Amino acid sequence: MKAEIIAVGTEILLGQIVNTNATFIAQELAKLGIEVYHQSVVGDNGGRLAQSLSIAEKRSDLIVLCGGLGPTPDDLTKQVTAKHVGETLVQNPIGQEKLRHFFEKRNTAMTENNLLQTLVFQNGEALQNPTGLAIGIFYTDRETKSHYLLLPGPPKELIPMFQQHVVPLLQERFPQKEKLYSRVLRFYGIGESRLVTELADLIEQQVNPTIASYAKQNEVTLRLTVKTAQEPVGQRLLDQLEEIILKRVGQFFYGYGEENSLAKVVVQRLKANDKRVTVAESLTGGHVQAMLSAIPGVSSVFPGGFVTYSAQTKSDFLQIPMDLLETYGTVSQECVEAMAAQSLKLAQTDYSLAFTGVAGPDSLEGQEVGTVWIALATKNQGVVSHCYHFESHREGIQASAVMAGLGMLYQALEK
Repeated sequence: MKAEIIAVGTEILLGQIVNTNATFIAQELAKLGIEVYHQSVVGDNGGRLAQSLSIAEKRSDLIVLCGGLGPTPDDLTKQVTAKHVGETLVQNPIGQEKLRHFFEKRNTAMTENNLLQTLVFQNGEALQNPTGLAIGIFYTDRETKSHYLLLPGPPKELIPMFQQHVVPLLQERFPQKEKLYSRVLRFYGIGESRLVTELADLIEQQVNPTIASYAKQNEVTLRLTVKTAQEPVGQRLLDQLEEIILKRVGQFFYGYGEENSLAKVVVQRLKANDKRVTVAESLTGGHVQAMLSAIPGVSSVFPGGFVTYSAQTKSDFLQIPMDLLETYGTVSQECVEAMAAQSLKLAQTDYSLAFTGVAGPDSLEGQEVGTVWIALATKNQGVVSHCYHFESHREGIQASAVMAGLGMLYQALEK
């Protein structure tokens, strides 16, 4: 079955919001064995939406529209699609009652345009909205044999509707013999160009499973995908391919999953080893601590840290002798190692990461923009430090420094 996604909304065309719905829908359809062949975005314009529907029905079996089901004049998806397939719009009693109850509970008057949200196709199937008021629709055109799925635009409404109503419906109506199963491998310390070079023969010969590389900020992911009617067979094929890949580039591999990160893996390793870490930051200005703090349960391994941007705060907060800072400068090996050692001592943790350098836009203490010193202090094992030279804008240099520091800590935990 070939599927197509049409996102409706001028705000998407203008870049005011990101089209996360298409990503979610495509991923969910793939799990059901339904392949998405086309995606498009249409503004709130009836004529252009009608043209998109005419094109879609000639090439796709399932047409998924998201957005434009609300009560405002620019919400035209139901009306345009109904006209396109020759359907009459009628009120859905369940949705209508929910709508009236919504306004009665809030003791506010309901304007008539709100009833647009509860219109459905007379010969279609209503999809109730678990978290909102706009009713979704599933409809099959008997003449063209095309299937239409109309969903609300807000993700907080679309996702629950899809999971609770659409998935069971599609599984029942369009059971697929073969489904797609994917596995995401994450790598740090190797660029995409080198990674694909190391795996060139596998990529050139790929049939099933397939390999796709994606360059992220300071890391690379590989998505391995297999199409099979039997999940155990698919997982075995993915295992075999992963084993071959890791034999070649396993030293750069750190974890699995689309939503994973090096920071999450580091926290997991700290918990598993019953260790704690603190951080002393200069040029990164608290970025590392913010990243760690965003991970649930991190308080058991990260008690807190230090942001010491100036020489004075390095001296005051970390008790680094001012004569050391004046002699060697704040962007130096001596400074960053003192930051790591002192923060380890003060926080009484097992590890300490320290960062200092020049994020730009101007040079500092005769050091070029992009010069970064990172140190890792380990309880009972002293301090190691590395100097990096990152080429990027200010935010890019800071992000590269954060990843490099987390990489140092990850390697220490792995050892």
